[in-house]
Amino acid sequence: MRLHNHMNGSVFTFAVAGMLSFAPMPGADAADNSLDSVFSRLDKAAAGFKTLTAEMKRTQHTELVNANEVDEGTISVKRFKPDDVRILINFTKPEPKKVAIGGGKGQVYYPKANEVQIVDMKKHRDLVNEVLLLGFGATSAELKSAYTITMGGPDTVNGTAVTRIELIPRSEEIRHTIKKCELWIPENGIPLQQKFHEAAGDYQIATYSHVVLNPPMPDSAVRLDPPKGAKITPIK
Repeated sequence: MRLHNHMNGSVFTFAVAGMLSFAPMPGADAADNSLDSVFSRLDKAAAGFKTLTAEMKRTQHTELVNANEVDEGTISVKRFKPDDVRILINFTKPEPKKVAIGGGKGQVYYPKANEVQIVDMKKHRDLVNEVLLLGFGATSAELKSAYTITMGGPDTVNGTAVTRIELIPRSEEIRHTIKKCELWIPENGIPLQQKFHEAAGDYQIATYSHVVLNPPMPDSAVRLDPPKGAKITPIK
């Protein structure tokens, strides 16, 4: 499977927007599950977000054939400034590949083929920006300007108490790609899980574990550096 699905998977999983987290202790109580409390958590997390590393599992469901494709690996995120977030995902299972997002482009490197596929993300700036809003330092005000947000209710993710919220993109154009998003938010305000509902019943779920918030991180940690001789393939 090539760049279209992998780029969507990585962008729609990051999020790209409040997506990762400095995991609270398992079993910790999310004491207040009101929407205002969730917004307060998000704003507190946004104020201090700089970098993040985590293990991640991405499940992509294709409704037509009722099949799931599962990728596992690690993710590194660095916010250089409010409108400049760089991400590098290193998938190790079942097939190795690396996905980089930032600097106006998305890149996927396939080691077995020694090929890098590149897409110009500037053409999809609104979509990318809204997905990235779902994490990496977005405030509740920014989320509310881009989404209609409703309460989903209390839940747990890997034994951690969370609050699930549902987000509907306000942009009709973006709803053609992402119909609805769900975030599972613990006390620290950075989601442990995201779900992105796409067309025809397809969806993607990203779950994060062993999260470290604001570790020291060189710029190279979020940069894709393929070996010399790698084939470069622009994707239009």
